Amino acid sequence: MTEAAELPPAPPEARDVFGDRFPEAVRYGELLADVGVTRGLIGPREVPRLWERHLLNCAVLSEVVPEGVTVCDVGSGAGLPGIPLALTRPDLQITLLEPLLRRTNFLREVVELLGLEHVTVVRGRAEEVLGKLTPMHVVTARAVAPLDRLAGWGVPLLRPYGEMLLLKGDTAEEELKQARAALGKLGVVGTSVLHVGEGVVDPPSTVVRVEVGESPGGVRFAAKRAKAARRSPRRRP
Repeated sequence: MTEAAELPPAPPEARDVFGDRFPEAVRYGELLADVGVTRGLIGPREVPRLWERHLLNCAVLSEVVPEGVTVCDVGSGAGLPGIPLALTRPDLQITLLEPLLRRTNFLREVVELLGLEHVTVVRGRAEEVLGKLTPMHVVTARAVAPLDRLAGWGVPLLRPYGEMLLLKGDTAEEELKQARAALGKLGVVGTSVLHVGEGVVDPPSTVVRVEVGESPGGVRFAAKRAKAARRSPRRRP
Protein backbone atom coordinates (compact mmCIF):
# COMPACT_ATOMS: atom_id res chain seq x y z
CA MET A 1 0.00 0.00 0.00
CA THR A 2 1.21 3.51 -0.83
CA GLU A 3 2.09 5.47 2.30
CA ALA A 4 0.57 8.85 3.09
CA ALA A 5 2.74 11.95 3.22
CA GLU A 6 2.59 15.27 5.04
CA LEU A 7 1.11 18.36 3.44
CA PRO A 8 3.80 21.03 3.00
CA PRO A 9 3.29 24.46 4.59
CA ALA A 10 0.92 26.74 2.71
CA PRO A 11 2.44 29.61 0.72
CA PRO A 12 1.36 33.13 1.79
CA GLU A 13 -0.84 33.47 -1.30
CA ALA A 14 -3.09 30.65 -0.08
CA ARG A 15 -4.46 32.74 2.81
CA ASP A 16 -5.42 35.52 0.41
CA VAL A 17 -7.04 33.19 -2.11
CA PHE A 18 -9.07 31.10 0.35
CA GLY A 19 -9.79 33.85 2.87
CA ASP A 20 -12.06 32.67 5.70
CA ARG A 21 -12.04 29.15 4.27
CA PHE A 22 -8.26 28.79 4.53
CA PRO A 23 -8.51 26.30 7.44
CA GLU A 24 -10.82 24.15 5.32
CA ALA A 25 -8.36 24.38 2.40
CA VAL A 26 -5.60 23.13 4.70
CA ARG A 27 -7.80 20.27 5.87
CA TYR A 28 -8.61 19.32 2.28
CA GLY A 29 -4.91 19.37 1.43
CA GLU A 30 -4.19 17.13 4.42
CA LEU A 31 -6.86 14.68 3.24
CA LEU A 32 -5.36 14.60 -0.26
CA ALA A 33 -1.89 13.98 1.18
CA ASP A 34 -3.22 11.24 3.48
CA VAL A 35 -6.19 9.17 2.29
CA GLY A 36 -5.97 10.70 -1.18
CA VAL A 37 -2.61 8.98 -1.58
CA THR A 38 -3.44 5.72 0.21
CA ARG A 39 -6.63 5.30 -1.85
CA GLY A 40 -4.81 6.03 -5.09
CA LEU A 41 -6.60 9.30 -5.86
CA ILE A 42 -3.36 11.24 -6.30
CA GLY A 43 0.23 10.11 -6.68
CA PRO A 44 2.62 10.46 -3.73
CA ARG A 45 4.97 12.57 -5.87
CA GLU A 46 2.24 15.22 -6.11
CA VAL A 47 2.15 15.87 -2.35
CA PRO A 48 5.14 18.29 -2.20
CA ARG A 49 3.46 20.47 -4.83
CA LEU A 50 -0.15 20.14 -3.70
CA TRP A 51 -0.54 23.85 -2.96
CA GLU A 52 0.93 25.34 -6.11
CA ARG A 53 0.06 22.69 -8.70
CA HIS A 54 -3.32 21.58 -7.41
CA LEU A 55 -5.08 23.65 -4.73
CA LEU A 56 -4.12 27.14 -5.89
CA ASN A 57 -3.94 26.19 -9.57
CA CYS A 58 -7.61 25.19 -9.32
CA ALA A 59 -8.79 27.89 -6.92
CA VAL A 60 -7.79 30.72 -9.28
CA LEU A 61 -10.36 29.41 -11.77
CA SER A 62 -12.79 31.40 -9.63
CA GLU A 63 -11.51 34.57 -11.35
CA VAL A 64 -13.48 33.73 -14.50
CA VAL A 65 -16.59 31.99 -13.12
CA PRO A 66 -19.64 34.31 -13.11
CA GLU A 67 -21.45 35.08 -9.85
CA GLY A 68 -24.26 32.92 -8.53
CA VAL A 69 -24.28 30.28 -11.25
CA THR A 70 -24.58 26.50 -11.33
CA VAL A 71 -21.38 24.56 -12.02
CA CYS A 72 -20.75 20.92 -12.91
CA ASP A 73 -17.21 19.61 -12.43
CA VAL A 74 -16.95 16.71 -14.90
CA GLY A 75 -14.62 13.84 -13.98
CA SER A 76 -14.02 15.49 -10.62
CA GLY A 77 -11.68 12.74 -9.39
CA ALA A 78 -10.27 13.87 -6.05
CA GLY A 79 -12.29 17.09 -6.29
CA LEU A 80 -10.08 19.18 -8.56
CA PRO A 81 -11.03 21.86 -9.50
CA GLY A 82 -14.48 21.58 -7.92
CA ILE A 83 -13.60 21.64 -4.23
CA PRO A 84 -11.05 24.50 -4.33
CA LEU A 85 -13.62 26.41 -6.39
CA ALA A 86 -16.29 25.68 -3.79
CA LEU A 87 -14.03 26.90 -0.98
CA THR A 88 -13.43 30.24 -2.71
CA ARG A 89 -16.95 30.72 -4.06
CA PRO A 90 -19.85 30.00 -1.68
CA ASP A 91 -22.16 31.79 -4.13
CA LEU A 92 -21.97 28.88 -6.58
CA GLN A 93 -24.07 25.71 -6.67
CA ILE A 94 -21.55 23.02 -7.59
CA THR A 95 -22.08 19.42 -8.71
CA LEU A 96 -19.08 17.08 -8.58
CA LEU A 97 -19.66 14.44 -11.28
CA GLU A 98 -17.49 11.34 -11.01
CA PRO A 99 -18.11 7.75 -12.22
CA LEU A 100 -15.85 5.79 -9.84
CA LEU A 101 -17.27 4.71 -6.48
CA ARG A 102 -14.05 5.05 -4.46
CA ARG A 103 -13.72 8.62 -5.68
CA THR A 104 -17.33 9.59 -5.02
CA ASN A 105 -17.01 8.11 -1.52
CA PHE A 106 -13.98 10.32 -0.91
CA LEU A 107 -15.76 13.37 -2.34
CA ARG A 108 -18.80 12.86 -0.12
CA GLU A 109 -16.56 12.53 2.93
CA VAL A 110 -14.76 15.77 2.04
CA VAL A 111 -17.97 17.69 1.35
CA GLU A 112 -19.44 16.63 4.69
CA LEU A 113 -16.24 17.23 6.65
CA LEU A 114 -15.71 20.71 5.20
CA GLY A 115 -19.37 21.71 5.52
CA LEU A 116 -19.78 22.48 1.81
CA GLU A 117 -23.57 22.71 1.75
CA HIS A 118 -23.54 24.21 -1.75
CA VAL A 119 -21.84 21.13 -3.21
CA THR A 120 -23.53 17.93 -4.43
CA VAL A 121 -21.72 14.72 -5.40
CA VAL A 122 -23.21 12.66 -8.24
CA ARG A 123 -21.85 9.31 -9.33
CA GLY A 124 -22.01 8.79 -13.09
CA ARG A 125 -20.58 9.64 -16.47
CA ALA A 126 -21.57 12.78 -18.34
CA GLU A 127 -23.44 10.81 -21.00
CA GLU A 128 -25.37 8.91 -18.30
CA VAL A 129 -26.70 11.99 -16.51
CA LEU A 130 -27.74 13.83 -19.68
CA GLY A 131 -31.37 14.85 -19.21
CA LYS A 132 -31.26 13.96 -15.50
CA LEU A 133 -29.18 16.87 -14.23
CA THR A 134 -30.56 20.35 -14.57
CA PRO A 135 -28.62 22.08 -17.40
CA MET A 136 -25.69 24.04 -16.00
CA HIS A 137 -24.42 27.58 -16.52
CA VAL A 138 -20.80 26.38 -16.33
CA VAL A 139 -19.04 23.05 -16.79
CA THR A 140 -15.48 22.66 -15.51
CA ALA A 141 -12.85 19.97 -15.98
CA ARG A 142 -9.16 19.59 -15.44
CA ALA A 143 -6.86 17.73 -17.83
CA VAL A 144 -8.90 14.54 -17.91
CA ALA A 145 -8.99 14.14 -21.70
CA PRO A 146 -8.22 15.92 -25.01
CA LEU A 147 -10.30 19.03 -25.64
CA ASP A 148 -12.58 17.58 -28.31
CA ARG A 149 -13.49 14.62 -26.07
CA LEU A 150 -13.98 16.87 -23.02
CA ALA A 151 -16.32 19.09 -25.01
CA GLY A 152 -18.27 16.07 -26.19
CA TRP A 153 -18.90 15.14 -22.56
CA GLY A 154 -19.42 18.59 -21.10
CA VAL A 155 -21.12 20.78 -23.70
CA PRO A 156 -24.40 18.77 -23.72
CA LEU A 157 -24.70 19.38 -19.96
CA LEU A 158 -24.82 23.15 -20.46
CA ARG A 159 -27.86 25.35 -20.62
CA PRO A 160 -28.21 27.63 -23.68
CA TYR A 161 -25.47 30.26 -23.76
CA GLY A 162 -23.49 28.48 -21.04
CA GLU A 163 -19.76 27.89 -21.08
CA MET A 164 -17.09 25.30 -20.35
CA LEU A 165 -14.01 26.43 -18.41
CA LEU A 166 -11.27 23.86 -18.83
CA LEU A 167 -7.95 23.93 -16.99
CA LYS A 168 -5.31 23.00 -19.55
CA GLY A 169 -1.54 23.09 -19.96
CA ASP A 170 0.91 24.50 -22.48
CA THR A 171 -0.78 22.75 -25.41
CA ALA A 172 -4.08 24.62 -24.98
CA GLU A 173 -3.76 26.72 -28.14
CA GLU A 174 -2.83 23.71 -30.27
CA GLU A 175 -5.62 21.58 -28.80
CA LEU A 176 -8.09 24.35 -29.56
CA LYS A 177 -7.00 24.51 -33.20
CA GLN A 178 -7.33 20.75 -33.61
CA ALA A 179 -10.75 20.67 -31.97
CA ARG A 180 -12.43 23.54 -33.84
CA ALA A 181 -14.35 21.33 -36.28
CA ALA A 182 -15.63 19.07 -33.50
CA LEU A 183 -16.57 22.08 -31.36
CA GLY A 184 -18.56 23.60 -34.22
CA LYS A 185 -20.69 20.46 -34.49
CA LEU A 186 -21.43 20.71 -30.75
CA GLY A 187 -23.02 24.14 -31.08
CA VAL A 188 -19.98 26.06 -29.84
CA VAL A 189 -20.06 29.72 -30.91
CA GLY A 190 -16.90 31.08 -29.29
CA THR A 191 -13.58 29.97 -27.82
CA SER A 192 -10.69 31.69 -26.07
CA VAL A 193 -7.60 30.93 -24.00
CA LEU A 194 -7.35 32.76 -20.68
CA HIS A 195 -4.57 33.02 -18.09
CA VAL A 196 -5.62 33.33 -14.44
CA GLY A 197 -3.84 33.48 -11.10
CA GLU A 198 -1.25 36.12 -11.95
CA GLY A 199 0.81 36.66 -8.80
CA VAL A 200 -0.65 33.56 -7.16
CA VAL A 201 0.69 30.67 -9.25
CA ASP A 202 3.74 30.67 -11.50
CA PRO A 203 3.13 30.21 -14.34
CA PRO A 204 -0.50 31.38 -14.30
CA SER A 205 -3.15 28.73 -14.87
CA THR A 206 -4.33 28.28 -18.45
CA VAL A 207 -8.07 28.08 -19.02
CA VAL A 208 -9.81 27.25 -22.29
CA ARG A 209 -13.23 28.90 -22.45
CA VAL A 210 -15.78 27.26 -24.73
CA GLU A 211 -19.05 29.18 -25.18
CA VAL A 212 -22.21 27.67 -26.62
CA GLY A 213 -25.23 29.16 -28.35
CA GLU A 214 -28.88 28.28 -28.03
CA SER A 215 -28.38 24.56 -28.76
CA PRO A 216 -25.63 23.08 -26.52
CA GLY A 217 -24.36 19.87 -28.07
CA GLY A 218 -26.01 20.55 -31.40
CA VAL A 219 -29.09 18.88 -32.88
CA ARG A 220 -28.04 15.32 -31.99
CA PHE A 221 -27.73 16.05 -28.29
CA ALA A 222 -30.94 18.07 -28.23
CA ALA A 223 -32.75 14.91 -29.29
CA LYS A 224 -30.89 12.84 -26.67
CA ARG A 225 -31.77 15.32 -23.94
CA ALA A 226 -35.44 15.28 -24.89
CA LYS A 227 -35.49 11.48 -24.92
CA ALA A 228 -33.77 11.25 -21.53
CA ALA A 229 -36.14 13.82 -20.04
CA ARG A 230 -39.15 11.74 -21.16
CA ARG A 231 -37.68 8.66 -19.46
CA SER A 232 -36.85 10.44 -16.19
CA PRO A 233 -39.47 10.76 -13.42
CA ARG A 234 -41.07 14.17 -13.50
CA ARG A 235 -39.62 16.42 -10.82
CA ARG A 236 -41.91 18.11 -8.39
CA PRO A 237 -41.78 21.91 -8.49
